[in-house]
Amino acid sequence: MKPLTKALTPPRVIALGFILTIFIGSGLLMLPVCVRPGVALCYIDALYTATSAVCVTGLIAVDAADTFTGLGQAVLGLLIQVGGLGVTTVGAGIILATGRRMDLRSRTIFREAVNLDSSKGIVGLVREILLTTLIAEGAGALLCLPSFLRGNTVWHAVGISLFHAVASFNNAGFDILGGGTNLIPYRDDVALNLVTCGLVFLGGIGFLVLRELRQKRLRWKLLSMHAKVVLSVSAVLTFGGMLLLKLTENLSWLGALFHSVSARTAGFSTYPLSGFTQPGLILMLFLMLVGASPGSTGGGIKTTTLFVLLTGVRAAATNRSEKAFRYAVPRTAFRKAAVILLLALEIVFVSTYLLTVLEPSLSLRDALFEMTSAFATVGLSTGITGGLGDGAKLLSVVVMYIGRLGPLTVATLWHFSRGERVRFPEGDIAVG
Repeated sequence: MKPLTKALTPPRVIALGFILTIFIGSGLLMLPVCVRPGVALCYIDALYTATSAVCVTGLIAVDAADTFTGLGQAVLGLLIQVGGLGVTTVGAGIILATGRRMDLRSRTIFREAVNLDSSKGIVGLVREILLTTLIAEGAGALLCLPSFLRGNTVWHAVGISLFHAVASFNNAGFDILGGGTNLIPYRDDVALNLVTCGLVFLGGIGFLVLRELRQKRLRWKLLSMHAKVVLSVSAVLTFGGMLLLKLTENLSWLGALFHSVSARTAGFSTYPLSGFTQPGLILMLFLMLVGASPGSTGGGIKTTTLFVLLTGVRAAATNRSEKAFRYAVPRTAFRKAAVILLLALEIVFVSTYLLTVLEPSLSLRDALFEMTSAFATVGLSTGITGGLGDGAKLLSVVVMYIGRLGPLTVATLWHFSRGERVRFPEGDIAVG
C-alpha cells in the first residue's frame, strides 16, 4: 500500500481541497447567523449553494439576498473568491502572508493548478495573481457603485458593489439584489453592463495572459502563441456571439453583447432566458460549452481547446501541418483537446439523461441547458433550478464539481501506473 503522501498526487490534493471547502462552506451557510429569520434552509440547498459558489457557477436553488443575512452573503462572497482563485492559490497566499516559504510539494501542487510548465517564479506569480485580483475587483466595485447607489442606502450599495465585483471577476453569476431578478432591472444601465463585461473578460482570459499583457505592454507582436490564441478566440466568440444573438433575439445591442460575454461561464443575465428562441439557446449552449481560457476563473472546455481542434481539423482536411501565428501547434495538443471535448460531451449527455430520469416532467431543452450550464460552471438557467428535487440537485453538485476541476483532471485522479512497459505492434483500423 502506498504512503499517504505519495498517494495524494497534486490533482488529488486539489480535488480534496475543493471538497473540503464546499463542505465547510455549506456548514457555515447553515448557521443561524447566516440565515434570515423565518427562512427555512435545508442542507441540500446549502450544499448546492456552496458548491455553486466554490465552483464559481452561479446556479441558485435559493435567492442569496432573500435567504442569507449580511454575514451569510459575506460567506458566499468568500467562497466565490476562494473558488475563483483556486484553493491552491489561496493556500499559497496564506503561506506567503505568514512569512513561510513554499516547499517543493506546495510549488508542484500550485504549478499543476495553474497549468505551469515549470516551478520557476512561482512566488512572484502568486503575489501577482493576488494583487491583480485585488486591483480588478476594487476598481470594479468603485465603478459599479454609482449604479447601485440608485435605490439603495450607501452601505448597502457598497456591499452590493463589492459582491458584484467579486462575482464578476470570478465568473460567478451570483447576485444579492433579491427577488431572483439577477441584473434584469439594470439591462439599460450602460456603465454597469460594460464594467461587468470587462470584469468577466479579464477574469476569463487567465492570469498568465494578464501577466503577459502587462509585461509586454500590450504589444501584439511580442505576445506568445498562447496569449494570441486566447485573445483572438475570445474576441471572435464575444463579437460573433453578440451579432448572432442580435439576429435571433429581441435584445438591444448592449444586451446581445452582455449575454455573449456572460454565456462563457459568467452566468449573469439582463433578459430572462425563458423568452429566448431555440436558435438563441443553441448558440448559448455552444458559448457555454467553450467557456473561458486556461488558468482563469472560468470553466468550459476552454478557448484554446476549441482553437486546437479547429486547427487540427483544418490541417487534416488540407493535408498541411498544424500552425498558427507563425508557430507550429504541438503534436500532442490535438489529442489532448479531443479527449477533453469527448469527456465533456460524455458528461453533459450522461448527466442530461440522468436529469430527465430524475425529473421526467422536464423538457429535453431545459435539462440539456441546465446540465451544460452546471458542467461549464456558467450559472445560466431557463428557470428550472429552484424546482429541482433533491436527487437532481445532488446530480448538479457532482457535475459542477467535475466542471470546476476539469474532466481530464477528474479522469486522472485514479491513475496509478507510471506508464506501460510492454508495447504491442500497431494494427489496422478503418476510421471515418
